[in-house]
Amino acid sequence: MFHLEMSSREYHLPVLLHDCLNGLLIDPSGIYVDVTFGGGGHSRAILEKLVSGRLIAFDQDADALKNVPEDNKFNLVPQNFKYLKNNLRLLGCNKVNGVLGDLGVSSHQFDIPDRGFSIRFDADLDMRMDQRSKLTASIILNEYSEDDLYRIFRTYGEIRSLGRLVSTILSARSSENIKSVFQFKEMIADCIDKRKPSQYLAQVFQALRIEVNDEMNVLQDFLKQSAEVLKPGGRLVIMSYHSLEDRLVKNFIKSGNFKGMIEQDFFGNVIKPFKAINNKVITPSNEELKVNNRARSAKLRIAEKL
Repeated sequence: MFHLEMSSREYHLPVLLHDCLNGLLIDPSGIYVDVTFGGGGHSRAILEKLVSGRLIAFDQDADALKNVPEDNKFNLVPQNFKYLKNNLRLLGCNKVNGVLGDLGVSSHQFDIPDRGFSIRFDADLDMRMDQRSKLTASIILNEYSEDDLYRIFRTYGEIRSLGRLVSTILSARSSENIKSVFQFKEMIADCIDKRKPSQYLAQVFQALRIEVNDEMNVLQDFLKQSAEVLKPGGRLVIMSYHSLEDRLVKNFIKSGNFKGMIEQDFFGNVIKPFKAINNKVITPSNEELKVNNRARSAKLRIAEKL
């Protein structure tokens, strides 16, 4: 169905693949960027449409290296996509035809127990997408101040009854280091919403993961750089998986800033780098969800550089 090798399918099944390709409006001789290479599903599909064009992909996770295709039209940059502009310049690509981003955590990262992303497996509380970085979820839980714990769980987890969670963490860490997933889950068991336990834990883990990887700041840096590297008429295609990401993407496309505040020039023209191609967000079809249930929260937005 998606023309992927088995290793790539196992790593991460590409979400909304055909909608992404249609959104990019691929020119066979164009230059494209996939800033979240992962299993290479989207990249391979783009490469199939290129003749004399070029694809540059980014991925900070060393595990993604095993999925690199043998194709002279392809380059992989083993770095975070917040370094988009500088790396494109080093590769001699100051302007590109399209940029694709599939945000969040790959299926592979969730499914490898020792990465610590999933609530299903007992492992060290790691959650680093880039294993070279130093900050882990365990360090956050053991060393962050009370104010900072409130900040990340309120902002990135949107958790209710926050005081109970933070006080429980502070009390627990005073007697022992918080090291593993199951240990942490047991410590906060009395805080968990018994009506929606999985959702509560998902929000807690999401907040930790976002802080570990600085995901919101990285996304803002990337979006601003995408406006600088795209040619006029070039396409920005972004998939997000939670409201915090989607809100930033939506506001930036709408207004050129992250608060969604419309600014106008002297003549009343809106000052912004993009126009939205789809005003209504694109979500996976029922057919795709039957194949890949993890796509259920995906939201796709497409914009064109003005």
